[in-house]
Amino acid sequence: MKCIKSIKATKNTEIGEIRRLSDAEASQKVDSGYWKFIPKSEWRESLQKMVKEEKEEQNPPKKVEETPKKEKKSKK
Repeated sequence: MKCIKSIKATKNTEIGEIRRLSDAEASQKVDSGYWKFIPKSEWRESLQKMVKEEKEEQNPPKKVEETPKKEKKSKK
């Protein structure tokens, strides 16, 4: 398995798109000139970002509403 990243945009891909493919498929795409090989660590980082973004979409931050504080009456 090899990791590749697009370096030119096409109608099916955007610049910077990362894929993990078999050796034969990856070599064929890199030979086309639209893709380049990248380290596996870069592919892992992109996955972590995708998972993080997905979690944020599912759990949007909740707004905390402040309630006015009641003043205590002092005993005299």
